[in-house]
Amino acid sequence: MSILIDRSKRVLVQGITGREGLARTRLMLDYGTSVVAGVTPSKGGQTALDVPVYNTVGEACQAVGGIDISVLFVPAPLVRSAAVEALEAGIRLLVIVPDRVPLYDVLEIAAVASAKGAHFIGPNTLGVLSPEAGVLGMMGGSAEAIRSWAAAGPVGVTSRSGGITTSMGYYIARSGIGLSTLVHVGGDSVVGTTHADVLRQFQTDAQTELVVMFGEIGTSQEEDAAALIESGAFTKPLIAYVGGRAAKEGTRFSHAGAIIEGNVGNYEGKIRRLREVGAIIAESFGDIPRLAADALKPRSARPTAAAVKAEEEEGGAWKTAITEIQPNAIRLRGHTLDSLMGSVTFGQAIYLALVGDLPTPQMGRLIDAILVASIDHGATPPSTLAARTAASTGAPFNAAVAAGLLSINQHHGGAIEDCMRMIQSALKDRQERSLSAHEAAAALVQSYKENKKRLPGFGHRIHTDDPRTRRLLAIAHEEGVAGEAVAMVEALARAVAQRGKFLPVNVDGAIAALLLELNIAPELGNTFFMMARLPGLIAHVYEEKTRERPMRVIHPILHLYDGKR
Repeated sequence: MSILIDRSKRVLVQGITGREGLARTRLMLDYGTSVVAGVTPSKGGQTALDVPVYNTVGEACQAVGGIDISVLFVPAPLVRSAAVEALEAGIRLLVIVPDRVPLYDVLEIAAVASAKGAHFIGPNTLGVLSPEAGVLGMMGGSAEAIRSWAAAGPVGVTSRSGGITTSMGYYIARSGIGLSTLVHVGGDSVVGTTHADVLRQFQTDAQTELVVMFGEIGTSQEEDAAALIESGAFTKPLIAYVGGRAAKEGTRFSHAGAIIEGNVGNYEGKIRRLREVGAIIAESFGDIPRLAADALKPRSARPTAAAVKAEEEEGGAWKTAITEIQPNAIRLRGHTLDSLMGSVTFGQAIYLALVGDLPTPQMGRLIDAILVASIDHGATPPSTLAARTAASTGAPFNAAVAAGLLSINQHHGGAIEDCMRMIQSALKDRQERSLSAHEAAAALVQSYKENKKRLPGFGHRIHTDDPRTRRLLAIAHEEGVAGEAVAMVEALARAVAQRGKFLPVNVDGAIAALLLELNIAPELGNTFFMMARLPGLIAHVYEEKTRERPMRVIHPILHLYDGKR
């Protein structure tokens, strides 16, 4: 079923005896639209193309019975009175074709329509076309032309440009894909029916499976369409093409409503919002038929919601809240991946994947610092030696790097999780016993000493004042991220020093405190060391493969640095 127009709708033409009214009435009649009456003041009693003409809309309604739609072909200064007359007569949909309708008149029409529970399309619109169902206005040129290319199908079109509306329909149809309804919402800054309004109707239309939207700079129509998708009120695939990429502030692009003022209505903002909600962005007009075909093809292959529910009840379906893959759309924790690209750092994306929320820029800076801090610890750690040894045997990159990762265990790279749990224990003890941070830290250090346990995250075999630790904690304070966990690790360091033992916080201890501040679960603590270490391991494997001889004896200590200083 199409939207707005079908064979059952009874149509009135206001201004039927004028040049445009007569020509477009012929188009509508030839295409099978049920035009039952026309109105031209002082021409009542005549006929136009065998359609009876009346002086007023009220007379027409009384003579022919209920009328669903009125199409207006009257001069712009007369549009307000003609539209209000139709609305007062009980007609609930108007198609206002003329352009240059005064803005105040449009606002008055909108107020009357709202009060009457009616709506209108335009002004400055070509109208509506539903292949094999009907046409309103002047879309398509002639019935013969429409029939030559337009066939009914699953793709709906909403557009702010009349010419683009038919062009999109034509090229989609030429690619072998049928159309449900084409709607030109109008090119003015204020129109009666917006993209979002059309999408709401397409949402409930069983025939429409996919919508193509042509947007332009100016107004907030495209952003409103994005908000509709974000709210869940429109769930079908949407392909969006936005015109006016190169337009500058204060210049108009094609239509009265396509003008940028300040930061409102610009191309970048519209594209960003549409990407964020998962719309498929057409970078060029010619891509639209291919994107439509790609979006439609997999639908038959994907399981229906009912099928998934049935599988779930049988125990065969499982769920994930991490990534959603749809045709031409990839979502990570609800964010489209392409919208994240270039707008967040890799560290922020890691946090999003693990925690489920985007971190603040301040948190993101800290995550990136943590990853940089552990990118490489030299040529002597077990993970590096294991990776280089495997590479020396001729193992491929994945195997050699995996050998390095598999060497990260309790005594190498495993201190972060242990330190996180130790800090949590001290914080819990402080809260339960109403202790100060110093008292809780001193009690924990005493407990570890009595049980002859090593404090994870403290001390280093090389560094006595690890520059990474100082920098990480400084960044945490700079960005306002330092809280109870950082305060506790600093209190632990003071408690150790007060016992006369020099055991500074190492990089693992600093990372542990910061990950707790970032609400990272302790079970994920060591994975940050693994993720950070990957580039370093890859560099060592590459160097081993390209610089050293195969199957060499790799001494764990005797090596010289000859790189840049």
